[in-house]
Amino acid sequence: MRAPIGHFDIAIPAPDALDELTAPVADAVRNWTGSIPADQIVYVDTDPQWADTAVFVEHYGQELLERSANCVVVAGKRGGETTLAACLALSTTRVDVNGVVRRQLGSRKASFASMDTATGETGMEYGGITPIGLPAGWPILVDSAVVDLPYVLVGSGRRRGKLLVPGKAFAELPGAVVLEGLGV
Repeated sequence: MRAPIGHFDIAIPAPDALDELTAPVADAVRNWTGSIPADQIVYVDTDPQWADTAVFVEHYGQELLERSANCVVVAGKRGGETTLAACLALSTTRVDVNGVVRRQLGSRKASFASMDTATGETGMEYGGITPIGLPAGWPILVDSAVVDLPYVLVGSGRRRGKLLVPGKAFAELPGAVVLEGLGV
């Protein structure tokens, strides 16, 4: 199969690549219920040494820079309560943690979650966290620019491999909220 974006040697429909995904991501693909069929989500095999965005696009295609999104875990705090959430924004932007995220979560303070918290709570590898397969009940804040793209490159749950996902599929994830200006 040829990947819908980028230049990859191996591209397969995600339902046929479950062994390449972490357990929570594989479960989410296996139980997919969105209006976009699961086989339109494509797993591409990539070398983990090229996982960071700048090196990645240099190796797999410069056009991916404008079609890649980063998923970060944030912690919103208010009155001794902590709410974990995921934020998905284009890789050319930064998540507005202290503005949009803090207000959306109703938190007095918001910050990026520690690496141990992010990986421990998601069951995914640092540098490969994806919004597909996150814990039930988590808010998933998605920048509207991500939803507008035909395909978006995101993590696969591991540093090796990525997922190519139709942008509008992110708006249908459980707990998803599409926001203008999440990525600045």
